Amino acid sequence: MYNNKNVYKVCTRKGKYMEITKFNELQVSEEIKRAIEDLGYEEPSPIQAQAIPCMIAGHDVIGQAQTGTGKTASFSIPILENIDRGNRKLQAIVLCPTRELAIQVSEEVRKLAKYMQGIRTLPIYGGQPIDRQIKALKGGVQVVIGTPGRVIDHINRKTLKLDQVKMVVLDEADEMLDMGFREDIETILSNVPEERQTALFSATMPKAILELTKKYQKDPVHIKVVRKTLTVSNIKQYYIETRKSNKLEVLTRLLDVYNPKLTVVFTNTKKGADELVSSLQARGYGADSLHGDLKQVQRDIVMDKFRAGTIDILVATDVAARGIDIDDVECVINYELPQDDEYYVHRIGRTGRAGREGIAFSFAFGREMRKLKDIERYTKSKIVKHDIPSVNDVEEKKVSQFFQGVKETLEEGNIAKHVQWIEDFCNEEDYSMIDICAAILKNSMGDEEMQEIVEEAPRSRDRHRLNQSDVTRLFLNVGKNQRILAKDILGAIAGETGIRSKFIGNIDVYDKYTFVDVDKNKAREIIEKMKNQPNGIRIQEADKVLEYIGYRFDRQKGSHRQYINAQGDVITVKSETPLKACYVKDILKRM
Repeated sequence: MYNNKNVYKVCTRKGKYMEITKFNELQVSEEIKRAIEDLGYEEPSPIQAQAIPCMIAGHDVIGQAQTGTGKTASFSIPILENIDRGNRKLQAIVLCPTRELAIQVSEEVRKLAKYMQGIRTLPIYGGQPIDRQIKALKGGVQVVIGTPGRVIDHINRKTLKLDQVKMVVLDEADEMLDMGFREDIETILSNVPEERQTALFSATMPKAILELTKKYQKDPVHIKVVRKTLTVSNIKQYYIETRKSNKLEVLTRLLDVYNPKLTVVFTNTKKGADELVSSLQARGYGADSLHGDLKQVQRDIVMDKFRAGTIDILVATDVAARGIDIDDVECVINYELPQDDEYYVHRIGRTGRAGREGIAFSFAFGREMRKLKDIERYTKSKIVKHDIPSVNDVEEKKVSQFFQGVKETLEEGNIAKHVQWIEDFCNEEDYSMIDICAAILKNSMGDEEMQEIVEEAPRSRDRHRLNQSDVTRLFLNVGKNQRILAKDILGAIAGETGIRSKFIGNIDVYDKYTFVDVDKNKAREIIEKMKNQPNGIRIQEADKVLEYIGYRFDRQKGSHRQYINAQGDVITVKSETPLKACYVKDILKRM
């Protein structure tokens, strides 16, 4: 039914197929297309390419793809396209495992509905006053994005009516099942009319997921995005840690130092491509852009200039990159990291062709470093850190190129006339030949004063290496899914215990859990000090302690917060500061 190329086929109610290559060819409202254009996206990701048309056609869908592949838009666009704006009743519900994801999905839906009048959406999750949510629901909401626990609360209060729901989406279904939400999910689905469309998106497809699909879906279309692996071994891959404000300067220094024959620079949006080309041209570089707004004739002209070397820098978006099939590309630069890991493979594959060696650079900073690690895992390849070229690096390269040109001219000969001019100038002005050569060299390099680029100290992927024989590894039942960073873990331990950071080693944060290496002589002290907090502990600190001992936030029940561990043990804590002694004691005895 589908192919996994940049051209895909749309499934329609009439059973016909239409080839589509870009978002603007989708059979959706102009309002949605306009919103997509504002976001700067041209080409759907593989999961979007297959799921969107199928869901718009009304089919039940099982979407299997990794996190970060664009699943949110895969169901958000069909939901918005099929909503009856004249009906203020609830028509679609999206279930998410965490409040963070619910908020994220809600924001994405709002962006896509930017130009759609009469569309009202609402995220509902624990930790937020339920009265506020009830008031919003009474005002009329067509799309709800919520966590299972809070949705159940509203169903029990009869503040959430599902009798007119026609679309249900389970986002990150495997995560919800892992977190023990199966019963809640089944309760919610049992309250939704049988005549509905049900979509399930999951990174994995365990037995429990398959059981749900058999029970609650009708003849679902299973869309599985099989990711390609990186097979090109003759491409040197580097990353440079640099801020957005310094990217242009770093880019030009790379071009000056490496002086590649042909270079492709990737941006994520056509606007970004055009702006970068203007900046490069202003600095004297031969650059042009290639993106989806260009007509085929214009694309052909740009590519002809690139092949001929009239321009040596091509700034492109992903939608245009597939047409770049030139063996002489020596360098690829990811000015912006791709939205999908698979795009990285496509991008750097523009170089290192026909047995030649290629080089690829990726710019990243801050949170983007996590994305870079995801790309490494996906490609099963190492991306090596590369220093920002220094002023001296650039000057040495320019001097080397200057003298190489001088040498080639001398070897060609036919310079007698030019020798006479120099001799006449020396006799008239009384300058030495050395001074004249130095002046010519200086003029060739330009008079621009470059400054060294000083970035923040690179964030090490491994914080601090302890002697492995002296290490105790602690397990924390909290991870990326709770938006936890290594610095949060370090701050929580060091802040609560007073233990110096030098006794805390590597902090490996995974999706659902974290490993922390600590000095084995300090491990007991850390645990004991985490226990001996005063009775006036703040609710925020209680969250940290509970996470540390294996409890996760489950739901808000009135004025109380409920936490649960992997064994199903529940702790209920009143949401107040300072936390009363009875609650502190209850926490401590579980440790």
